[in-house]
Amino acid sequence: MSSANSWQRYTKNLCTAAEIGLMLDISRMNLEDDFIASMEDAMQRAFAAMADLEKGSVANPDEGRMVGHYWLRAPGLAPSAEITAEIGFALRAVKEFSADIHDGVVAAPCGRRFSRILVVGIGGSALGPQFVSDALGGSGDRMQCHFFDNTDPDGMDRVLAGIGPALAETLCIVISKSGGTKETRNGMLEAMAAYARLGLDFNRHAVAITGRGSELDDLALEQGWLARFPMWDWVGGRTSVTSAVGLLPAALQGVEIDRLLEGARLCDVVTRRGETRRNPAALLALAWYHATGGGGRRDMVLLPYKDRLLLFSRYLQQLIMESIGKERDLAGRVVNQGLSVYGNKGSTDQHAYVQQLREGVDNFFVTFIEVLRDREGGSLAVEPGITSGDYLAGFLHGTREALSEAGRGSLTITVEKIDPFTIGVLIALYERAVGLYASLVGINAYHQPGVEAGKRAAGQVLALQKSVVSLLRGSAGKGYSAAEVADLLGYPERTEMAFRILLHLSANPDHSVAMERREPLWESRFMG
Repeated sequence: MSSANSWQRYTKNLCTAAEIGLMLDISRMNLEDDFIASMEDAMQRAFAAMADLEKGSVANPDEGRMVGHYWLRAPGLAPSAEITAEIGFALRAVKEFSADIHDGVVAAPCGRRFSRILVVGIGGSALGPQFVSDALGGSGDRMQCHFFDNTDPDGMDRVLAGIGPALAETLCIVISKSGGTKETRNGMLEAMAAYARLGLDFNRHAVAITGRGSELDDLALEQGWLARFPMWDWVGGRTSVTSAVGLLPAALQGVEIDRLLEGARLCDVVTRRGETRRNPAALLALAWYHATGGGGRRDMVLLPYKDRLLLFSRYLQQLIMESIGKERDLAGRVVNQGLSVYGNKGSTDQHAYVQQLREGVDNFFVTFIEVLRDREGGSLAVEPGITSGDYLAGFLHGTREALSEAGRGSLTITVEKIDPFTIGVLIALYERAVGLYASLVGINAYHQPGVEAGKRAAGQVLALQKSVVSLLRGSAGKGYSAAEVADLLGYPERTEMAFRILLHLSANPDHSVAMERREPLWESRFMG
């Protein structure tokens, strides 16, 4: 393609949204000239579906609930005065509680001000807060953030070791909508034990973000925790970052949450536009559709050229993959939809997998995120007239050119700087793009039956473990193979699972299960 044609294609496919400080370039996604026009009817149907969603239609039939994360940054759009009031009250409560913590009105029992936060959550209750914390944190933070985001004991030990004696001035925020999420409950119990080991009263350090009347809500009320904040049934975990889930940790850290909400609100305004070429979320959704054939044919590789956006790909993995990865479409047909997301950051990944992206299997498209401002203030010249930031920009554009020369598709999002406003914009942009793409491919983005199936399966594994332990304890000193254990329990078809359970039990002292190793390994004997 000639340079003149390339420039013409670029200007035709560049969407600028000055209101939110964002540009989107899809000129290198290898779109046919008539592709966007050919998709216009489908796109208008997607806009209509999104409008219905925002008006309060039931979008999650599995749970009979609305999906209203957009109302969190524009309460006046909520379908009832009650919801509008609840959103406003919760936001004021977040601000007032954060101010009381910062001013020492609410202090740690030791008499000092709270200086750290331990957030206990998983999935959307951790990924969003972690992303915001890492993207916007710095040496001037009012409070340092730490996270229990898994049920890994060693991981929790590492976090606690990093906090050390400062646990005495650490506020603990437990986040679970249902209050029954096992990973979060485990993290809460581990946190309680850690506070107790230091002779600290956990209740005087604890805050709950949960659904009204949940197990966690009842516990916090009964034990007199410092505060309780709401999680509404119309906010899904993966879209909860602009609720108290994300706003409370951010406000305590010192983030300007009003600016984050404003960025998200204005992005919602821009991405409600019915003019497809002026709507960056619509163009994102169409680019995904073209790249994947509307059926997950390619993966999304996210390359933000900014260290502060390192966790963005992890955040988007849940937002996109949990929303799009569905077995059935809206008509009940088996379609096995999906859109896989992976990535890290540029230019780090140029030394990792760009070689394959350019010359290997063509099963992806790249999303570059460009941040124009390198840092606050000027930069050192590492060569005459060249700064480190110039190199970063050069690597971005060089990689983009190299992929394009090889016929590999990419799109580029450009923002001026990383600040609370821009983070709000990026969150809202992808939330909207996910909803529009789901409409284009005809699936429900707002339920997650596969996640619930995994939880049920985990429950069955733990029930089997209890039976295994009971059997071994009832036969002290007698050894059994995994096959014998499964047969005795009446589950011969679950011998593999029994074997794996026994391996784990014998590797840890908690259940006093010993292993007599034999060859082959599966003939090993286990005893209680």
